[in-house]
Amino acid sequence: MKKLIGLLVISLTLFVGCGGGSDTGNNKSASTEKESSGLTDFEQKNGIGPVTEEIQLPSNIEKELAKKGEALFETKCSACHKLDERYVGPAQRDLLDRRSPEYVMNMILNPAEMVKKHPEAQKMLQEFMTPMPNQNLSRDEARTILEYFRYMKKHKDQMEIQ
Repeated sequence: MKKLIGLLVISLTLFVGCGGGSDTGNNKSASTEKESSGLTDFEQKNGIGPVTEEIQLPSNIEKELAKKGEALFETKCSACHKLDERYVGPAQRDLLDRRSPEYVMNMILNPAEMVKKHPEAQKMLQEFMTPMPNQNLSRDEARTILEYFRYMKKHKDQMEIQ
């Protein structure tokens, strides 16, 4: 019990000491923050993980691939994510308006390191207070989920692939 209380006190101290507050006196430029993060420009925009170069997506959405992604999303992701509402994690339908395809795949494939090292993933953890678990998906499986997100973004009125 003492360990738990001690851990809570330390966590609260770190949270308050490192937390937001005002920006007064903090004149760091965005480029200085990038340099201090230790991430390359690509990693800053596209995340940290196995996807290390731009993904070449076809202009047309591959419906069969998206259907496979829909099934995986329902199995692996829907306990925490919904398409159009905040849940345990953020809504996913507009995800590709906020993040690059490479970032999405790196977050799916490498969530622990993303939360540990990527500033945007860290902000999401602060907002949602629940780290994304690693679902141990392959790159091909992550790509199907990405295709599902592409399909659902285009078909805003649908709740499933038809």
